[in-house]
Amino acid sequence: MVVGGQRGWDMGGEGEEESTVILKPPKKASILSRMIVLMFAMVCGVYVCVVCLKQIGTQSKINIEDIQLLKGPTSDPDPVQLKFPGDHYPSPKTFNRSECEHNPVRYFAILSMQRSGSGWFETLLNSHVNVSSNGEIFSVLDRRGNSSSIQEVLDKVYNLDWFTSASKNECSAAVGFKWMLNQGVMAHHKDVVDYFNRRNVSVIFLFRRNLLRRMVSVLANSYDRYAKLLNGTHKSHVHSDDEAKTLSKYKPTINSTLLVDDLKKVEMMAARAVEYFNSTRHMVLYYEDLVKNRTKLQDVQQFLRLPKMELTSRQVKIHKGPLSEFVENWEDVNTTLNGTEYESFLQSDY
Repeated sequence: MVVGGQRGWDMGGEGEEESTVILKPPKKASILSRMIVLMFAMVCGVYVCVVCLKQIGTQSKINIEDIQLLKGPTSDPDPVQLKFPGDHYPSPKTFNRSECEHNPVRYFAILSMQRSGSGWFETLLNSHVNVSSNGEIFSVLDRRGNSSSIQEVLDKVYNLDWFTSASKNECSAAVGFKWMLNQGVMAHHKDVVDYFNRRNVSVIFLFRRNLLRRMVSVLANSYDRYAKLLNGTHKSHVHSDDEAKTLSKYKPTINSTLLVDDLKKVEMMAARAVEYFNSTRHMVLYYEDLVKNRTKLQDVQQFLRLPKMELTSRQVKIHKGPLSEFVENWEDVNTTLNGTEYESFLQSDY
């Protein structure tokens, strides 16, 4: 087939010659070759899709877990968590429960941080005739040295063989203690969670919303350990306005450079604690809510399945009024927190 022509002159110029280019039709590719190429393309496409979906799924999972970890504790307990798993009938080795041996006992632990109102809260609980909360028992280092020593102490407490001024022995309806997060519970959280779930121990988280006020209280209390402002005696808690006024005269200086990071660390510790103990039966309380709304104490009694009573405490708040009156370098602190997520701490009363 002639598809094109070209007229030209030979080198001698003696005559005209017509040249033609003939193209042959291409050979048809075999059906088998085409099928192989098609199958290869399909396999590659499926592989790429699977890899992409796996990467997307993994990334989504990581993001969700990160959000759950960073999310702070909520104040409203899950209704499912309020379902009480059962009662206990301990048999103490050190005394006979006599006529109360058939009375059920509930186990609890208050997980909190220093200067978050846990001492005041515990005195409220102990004002109930059927509650024995035995204080900060893991403040002693030997008791929290390892998981075995921790379990040994827990067994004594929940078997009613741990004696303190709060012990009501025979007819206790609820027995527990308070445990600071920096006293081994976070380091051994897996074993503690296993123990709590195995023995049906209910957890009461008590935190403070205003972490700046907590910081002021921590610094002032640390200072008084050495200064002993009350007639040469250190007191973490007081029972009169005069004592509170004396202790509040000291104004700590806050490191404004590290302030935001320090507040965030405390916030994250509380979030991690709730995350670690999420599988336990628990409720979350805030000091400020207890102060402003005493019906929260009824929620606690309901949580522990106690007969409801009016709970009281003789403890007096030390730092009353605006925080600006209790911080030496208030202007630096105010400048540092203004415009941050912690700005509200500057104005809060509690």
